[in-house]
Amino acid sequence: MKKWLSILLAVMLLAPTLTLAENAEEKVLNIYTWETYIDDATLAKFAEQTGIKINYAPMGSNDEAIAKLQMNGGSEYDIVLVSDYVVDILRKAELLHELNKDNVQNYANLNPAYVNQFYDPDNAYAVPYMAGSPLIVYDKEKIGFEITGYEDLWDERLKDNVVLIDDARVIVGITLKTLGESFNVTEPAVLEKAKEKLMGLHKNIHAFDYDTPYNILLSGEANVAFMFTPQVQTAMDGNPDLSVCYPKEGLGFGIDCMLIPVNAPHPKNAEMFLNFMMQPEIAANCAMVQAYMNPNLAAEQFLPEGYLNNPVLFIPQEKLGTPEIIHDVGEAEAIYQEIWTEFKAQ
Repeated sequence: MKKWLSILLAVMLLAPTLTLAENAEEKVLNIYTWETYIDDATLAKFAEQTGIKINYAPMGSNDEAIAKLQMNGGSEYDIVLVSDYVVDILRKAELLHELNKDNVQNYANLNPAYVNQFYDPDNAYAVPYMAGSPLIVYDKEKIGFEITGYEDLWDERLKDNVVLIDDARVIVGITLKTLGESFNVTEPAVLEKAKEKLMGLHKNIHAFDYDTPYNILLSGEANVAFMFTPQVQTAMDGNPDLSVCYPKEGLGFGIDCMLIPVNAPHPKNAEMFLNFMMQPEIAANCAMVQAYMNPNLAAEQFLPEGYLNNPVLFIPQEKLGTPEIIHDVGEAEAIYQEIWTEFKAQ
């Protein structure tokens, strides 16, 4: 009897240790987003402070992210950084881990203008990271005329002279804007009109480039580009004589967000990382490195005047108007992708 009591006591004493071991996460964090979208210095600082090893997997596109998370149930990555409408798709598919706000107390640092968005109405899943509006940049001297809107991209004088970001929703979206429609049309008949219009643009396209379209513009291979905010800034830094067009048809606007997948292998490490990224000085540095608008209100005190007054990052209100965010269009998404595939295959 004494022998069995001794064994029982030993098991009872060991039980808390076993529980702690089961609950402890290995010091690893798997991040999935566009290459360099979180800079190496920031990642190294987090690793140094926490002892957590970071595995960074480059992402090709939002569409790729949706497919991967749907395929693996959100079990491969701890942090995924994608665009706003993708958050909505993943939330509806129940592929996101709800944030424990006790572990991400720096959430309070965010600008109220960037929370309670359609893709996360209860602020349960997403941490806004960067925001911006794609713009047209061009060499006015070389093309010989002023570009005032998306419609000008179809001008016959621009044959083989335009570089576009390789993004179905954005480019089909700006085509819809030339027709006086929304970025988020779902009616097949309207999308068919947009398809017909878009096909006529192909003769003007020199290249599709999602990652570095500014290189093609700066090299002179093409003289007009439609690009994301930091790419516009890179082009202007490389050639200050370039002109920027704020399209008269209306601007798009996007908010990229950090998320934790529902079956993330290291959710506590992920929440630690999100809290780190929302520190004011960290957020300010990321905004300047990425050349995007900063959604962290507490970070503004650490941002220089040149950043805060940059008309590429903070578009003048008279030019900005009421920008439109791309939304989840449900089953119509397949039509957008079909249009894009056919357009590129010409």
